[in-house]
Amino acid sequence: MIPTTPFPIPTAPRDHDGWVELLLRQHGVVSRRQLLRHGFTPAAIRANVRARRWAHVHDGVYSIFTGALGEEARRAAAVLAKWPAALSHETAGEVWNFCRPDPQRPIHVTVSYAASGASRPGLVVHRSRAFAYTVVEGLDQPVVAASHTAVDLAVARPTARQAMATMLHCLTVTSLRPESVRASIDLRRPRRYRDALLAALGYATDGVRSKLEAIYALEVEEAHGLPRGERQVPVDVDGTTRYEDIAYRLEDDVVIVRLDGHRHHADRVTALVDRRRDLAAEMAGRGRIVLGFEETAADPCARAREVAAVLRRRGWEGALRACERCWSP
Repeated sequence: MIPTTPFPIPTAPRDHDGWVELLLRQHGVVSRRQLLRHGFTPAAIRANVRARRWAHVHDGVYSIFTGALGEEARRAAAVLAKWPAALSHETAGEVWNFCRPDPQRPIHVTVSYAASGASRPGLVVHRSRAFAYTVVEGLDQPVVAASHTAVDLAVARPTARQAMATMLHCLTVTSLRPESVRASIDLRRPRRYRDALLAALGYATDGVRSKLEAIYALEVEEAHGLPRGERQVPVDVDGTTRYEDIAYRLEDDVVIVRLDGHRHHADRVTALVDRRRDLAAEMAGRGRIVLGFEETAADPCARAREVAAVLRRRGWEGALRACERCWSP
């Protein structure tokens, strides 16, 4: 069966079946080395470009069609231009669903430390001493592994707290596991923020599982010096084990913080469970605070003051500290 493609496939002088497979995998983009291997002569390459049947994309890289390249073709061309290379950073983040696709974003690739790191328009090149240990094969293009990509994205952030937020984002929006990231950190020894990244892994291991929980952990709790609460605390509700998001265990008291993410608390069954959890907390004498996404994300400083006030009334003697946002006009 002849595959359907968005571009015409020219007949290769040598190994045509392999040529078709190559073009499909690379979305119609090929390197000069690959063209020569499949029997095209330098004269034939020049003739196809001059006739505008093919287009020059990067030095030594061509598309076998004219017109704008799609995102997958742009990625393939970038890898071929710096071969051996792998998609990395924001581009790998798109592959692993850490980042939203952005066609205006340049393609990022990583090469070995011994290779040239020269970038070019639309292509950002990074070098890594651990290149050989970080690349995943088997996709359309080689790509830096998800755990290493999370480290790359976090280390690129301008502050340690933003690095923590990026790491927690990567861990909460996908199935990436903290132990995989820890292994990547131990292998590569990031150039900065190591302690912050390990702290973010600690939050994930403790039970931070959503964007709202990450915002609360970093922007409410960590940023303002609140005590670190216990995550995913089991409680009995009508004979069934349920889990509270955060519990602050004080000397003779417990304060529960429930983070009411709209996506997970909008149906009637979940609303009923929440009401029964409220009653169970009241009957057990546990204080409780319910916070939603909107008010927590919009003003974490105010939420920190509110939580601190409740904790103080129940025996906490710690000091609330101001964060950078507190001082902002």
